[in-house]
Parts: sequence; C-alpha cells; structure tokens
Amino acid sequence: MAFLNKMFETKQHSSEKAVFVGIIKQNDDEAKIMEYLDELEFLAETAGAVGDKKFVQKVDKPEKATYIRSGKLAEIQQYCEENDICYCIFDDELTGMQQRNIEKVIKSAKVIDRTSLILEIFTQRAQTAYAKTQVEIARLNYMLPRLAGMWTHLERQRGGVGTRGGMGETQIEVDRRIVKQRISRLKDELTKIDRQMATQRGNRGQLVRLALVGYTNVGKSTLMNLLAKSDVFAENKLFATLDTTVRKVVIENVPFLLSDTVGFIRKLPTQLIEAFKSTLDEVREADILVHVVDISHPDFEEQMQVVEKTLQEIGAGSKPIYVVFNKIDAYHYEEYDEFSLEPKSKINRTLDELKNSWIAQEKTPCIFISALNKTGLEKLRHDIYKMVAEIHAGRYPFNNFLW
Repeated sequence: MAFLNKMFETKQHSSEKAVFVGIIKQNDDEAKIMEYLDELEFLAETAGAVGDKKFVQKVDKPEKATYIRSGKLAEIQQYCEENDICYCIFDDELTGMQQRNIEKVIKSAKVIDRTSLILEIFTQRAQTAYAKTQVEIARLNYMLPRLAGMWTHLERQRGGVGTRGGMGETQIEVDRRIVKQRISRLKDELTKIDRQMATQRGNRGQLVRLALVGYTNVGKSTLMNLLAKSDVFAENKLFATLDTTVRKVVIENVPFLLSDTVGFIRKLPTQLIEAFKSTLDEVREADILVHVVDISHPDFEEQMQVVEKTLQEIGAGSKPIYVVFNKIDAYHYEEYDEFSLEPKSKINRTLDELKNSWIAQEKTPCIFISALNKTGLEKLRHDIYKMVAEIHAGRYPFNNFLW
C-alpha cells in the first residue's frame, strides 16, 4: 500500500516555497479571484509551505487538457526552476488528465490542486480514529481516478496461474481493486463508530443542543472556550478543529449541550463533504445553530453564503439560526468621500451601519461581539439563555421555575 501516499508526500520545512495558479473567466471579478488566491496561500501556509507568487490567466473557460494555456505553463515552469519552488498549487480541482499534462511541463515543482491541499491539511489535523478514518476515505476516493499517472509500473500486465482475466491483469487494475477494498473496510469501521456515536448522542437525553457552525477560522473554538470554560484547541489557521467537541454548559440555571464543528470553506472537496456528513450529525440534530461570522473579513457575506449552502447540502438548512458577528475589534472600513462621484460601496460601511442593517432583519437574530476582547459576551450569554430556556420550558413544562 506504499503507493497510496505518493501523491500526498509533503515535507514540513518552512523554506519550501509555493506558487499559486488561478484563472479569470469572462464575468469574474479580478479582485475577488485574487482574494481566492490569498485564501489558497493561507491554506498552503497551514499545510507548512511558504507563499511566493501568484499567477493568473484570463480565459473563457479552463483548458480541457492543461487547465491553463501552454504559454502560461511554460512561464510558470521557468519561474519555478529559477526560484527553487517546491509546489505549484492550482485553485481548482484538476482532472487526472490535466494534472498529468501539467506535470509534463512543470517538472521542477510538485503539482497539486486545491482539493489535494485541503486533504493534506485534514490528514495533518485529524486527531481521533473517527476523523482519521473519514479523511482516509476521502483521500482514497480522490486518488482512485488518478492512479494511472502515479507509477510507470501500472502499465505492466500480470498473468499466470491464479490471476484474473485471460490475457492477464494490468497493475493499475490490481491497485484499483486494492484501493476499493481498503475503502470498503474503512466504511465498515466508520459504520461501527457511527453506531457508537449515535448511542452517545442518545444517552444525552433531552438536553437542548446548540451547534457552532461557520466558515473556517472565524473564531468558533475561541467562542466555545469562552462559553463552556473549556480548552478546545484554537489557532489562527484554517481547519484548526476537525473533530466535533461537545461540552455541557449551564447559563444561570439552564443546562444545554454546545458543540464545536469543523469549519466550512469555499470549494470544499466533495469527498470531504461526503466523509464528514456523519460528523455533522451534531449539526443536523441541533435545536439551534449558532452561525459564527468573521465580520472583519472583506468577503464575510460570501462566506455566510458558503456556510448556508453547505448546511442545505447536509440537510440542516431549515434549523433556527442565531448569527454571531465576531472580530469587531478587527473591523476596518474606508471613509466615504461625500464629494465622490462613485456610489458608496460595502468597504465604506461603518460598523454601526452594518449593525443597524442586520439587526433590522427581524428574521435573522444576531449579535456583534469580539471573542478576543470579550466584548458583547454577556449579551450573547443572555440571548442564548433566553433561546435555550424557551425550548427547555417546552420539554419540561413542570419546571417553570427555570424562568
């Protein structure tokens, strides 16, 4: 099974440099594409690489064979060779054919795509047997259609007594069968763990459940630590938390369960959405979703849309949501020139204007806080208390003293 790790070999040295490649299609916002590449660079830094340069090309659509055109590929190869670049990372998932063709040109750097980079981070961050099993299934499913380009020996044929097929079986068919068998065994293991976790959730009784959800690196784990007075791992990196953590919290005299879940991200690989659907049972079974948002991020509204879309995909889109706009201490805006001919844009909105616009939306209860500075924390606790107490009173009508 040694060949399974070949595509994901990474050396954790800070001196390893990476370049990033994206495309700008006809109707794309160029500034937004560059922000996407900034996020890709942050992902690479989380995995242990150092960002060096970004390459973009304007195209109508990705090249079927090579994703970008040959001239740009040659330019990237020359830059990688001259600057000792270790990784060339593409901001989309490459097909097996695209990756093989790109590797024929870019020989001085390892070619990886966004999906394999995220899978590598998940592999590094997985701590429990459950998370490790989920990530390995995702990796193998990603690897399966790409086996053809991994080893030259895959073209050899096996023949003789005891082998399948009249003319012998190619090595790639053998390896593909091994991978499928491994996936099947891992899924069996996951099913057993799923049953154990379902039993654990069932043993929690009728306590009200809240789940922290949100884009990756918005401060969910920090907020979890403040509310639950726990020590959940929190770090300024993408996907610092992979394993769902559940803590019992009591605000005044009302108990409830609070869970911290894996963060979402733009273009989250399909393999990972599938793999982590079981983990996200905590989200599906929650009574209230606490959607944590990084208000200081220039694209926080797009990040909110990514989270909402993912919630729909896992069957939790209809849950009651309470929005927590975090990091108000880091919020910045540009003063609007009243004499400017340009219309006022979102970068000109003050924090008060944002607050008023969101608070005015009665269907979206929300609060603005700074988990770092503990600003607004008392009001947050009070709001959570009211929401939980209302559900609690409905389940335990004879315990009205809780009010």
